[in-house]
Amino acid sequence: MFCEKAIELIRELQRAADGQLPAFNEDGIRQVLEEMKALYEQNQTDVNEAKSDGRTDLIPTIKFRHCCLLRNKRCVLAYLYDRLLRIRSLRWEYGSVLPSGIRFHFAAEEVRCLKDYGEYEIDDGTTVLLKKNSQHFMPRWKCEQLIRQGVLEHVLS
Repeated sequence: MFCEKAIELIRELQRAADGQLPAFNEDGIRQVLEEMKALYEQNQTDVNEAKSDGRTDLIPTIKFRHCCLLRNKRCVLAYLYDRLLRIRSLRWEYGSVLPSGIRFHFAAEEVRCLKDYGEYEIDDGTTVLLKKNSQHFMPRWKCEQLIRQGVLEHVLS
């Protein structure tokens, strides 16, 4: 308890080499969320008791649990954001069809989002035309592979 599982999620990502996507730790996420629910319920009970009975001795414990809740939240968000960045990088590297060995490590929601993934990093630079007739500006080096795959078309202005 007290953020151990959340920190383990972060360590798991740190142990993975750059460019590698470890398997989605659904069990770890579930355990962190269960811990957060338990901490929240304990805090609610103590807050109600502190208010009704004037027990100011509970305030440090309430604050500690609240800090644990915030830390768990930050760790889960960092875990998910890091996976997002890794998936985005893999998407740029391999294109729309990822090798099955890589897809094996995705959660079901990540696979679904990958199918819908149409966002490309937008910077000032080369104009590209998505096949859906919308224009975005990005450096050519970021989109050369997508141009070769036929996903993007280079537009000379």
